[in-house]
Amino acid sequence: MRLQWPHLVAFILLVCAAPTPVVAGAVDALNILAFDTSSQWCSVVLQAGERAYCRETLAGQRHSQLVLPMIHDVLSEAGMRLLQLDAIAFGAGPGSFTGVRIACGVAQGLAFGAQVAVAPVSTLLALAERSGKQKVIACLDARMGQVYIAAYERVGAGWRTLAEPQLCTSEAAPAVEGGNWIGVGSGFGELRAALTLRYGTQLADTEPDLYAHAREIGQLGAAMVHAGTVVAAECAQPVYLRDRIALTIEERRALKAQRDSAATPAA
Repeated sequence: MRLQWPHLVAFILLVCAAPTPVVAGAVDALNILAFDTSSQWCSVVLQAGERAYCRETLAGQRHSQLVLPMIHDVLSEAGMRLLQLDAIAFGAGPGSFTGVRIACGVAQGLAFGAQVAVAPVSTLLALAERSGKQKVIACLDARMGQVYIAAYERVGAGWRTLAEPQLCTSEAAPAVEGGNWIGVGSGFGELRAALTLRYGTQLADTEPDLYAHAREIGQLGAAMVHAGTVVAAECAQPVYLRDRIALTIEERRALKAQRDSAATPAA
């Protein structure tokens, strides 16, 4: 679905022109607007000082219709305007091809209008953050027999990337060292058997229903503000990892034949 950009421009003008309220909270706390539209869920969180305002809904394919009203709701509830933000954070992908484009477009439009910085946050890293675990294999179903996958290990309050975000088949998933890994994300639902075979006893548990959420995207965005790694609105980009969004008919047939062959027991 396409965003109604005249509505976005009108929204920017309305929110930027809103009266400035008195906002409670610590002076040093950041004001971060975060949202994610990379999955079937649409979530928006405004971290206003020490308080958080949240909206979340199962959007299906209605992200472009829902995300701006949800942003308006949290800003109105907090009595804030865009000009008071320290940054706008968004789920940059990987994920739904349309979803990550929507999030990036909204972030760029709002940030450009309000002249605030943008924090493009990896949805795989947001999954790791949301898990609350120490060693995480974040994996999203990429369709066409492939996954978006990365491996992270918590170090202090941050994360060390042990396997960079990549697109691959479950059989070619990146190797990790040691055990006690937690597998999170939809990849461990759709391709659970293949990934379990790939990692074996290295996996302590899986959480296939976990998805990226604006709450963790905002937290990671705040870390980017402190680290000075935010970007200007015009420099924000979605993360696709895949150049194409569909296989040819011949490729689909070959993939089906490969799966059928793998599922056939040896004589």
